[in-house]
Amino acid sequence: QVHLVESGGGLVQAGGSLRLSCAASGGKVSIAAMAWYRQAPGNRRDLVARISRDLDRRYLDSVKGRFTISRDDAENTVYLEMNSLKPEDTAVYYCNYVFEQDNFWGQGTQVTVSS
Repeated sequence: QVHLVESGGGLVQAGGSLRLSCAASGGKVSIAAMAWYRQAPGNRRDLVARISRDLDRRYLDSVKGRFTISRDDAENTVYLEMNSLKPEDTAVYYCNYVFEQDNFWGQGTQVTVSS
């Protein structure tokens, strides 16, 4: 069982920055495909950023150039650096861990961007 704990969300003005953290236990982020998803009320859960075990990174088009996903293997933690935040980035952000048949989610952290 892999346990994921997200932190770093909050309220920020448009143009501001936040850094989300996803601390994992029970599994190694270095061997998994790690990702951040987000879900706004009434919307589906969308993939925001993904980092593979080989450090290949993929991003949602609307966050390219503003968000950066990274991984600290020593801390067993994945980060999402978010800059130039916009009101449309407001959502609950979830961390996801996938390795073979294992697929785990964190509890989510709220990000609210005011205009």
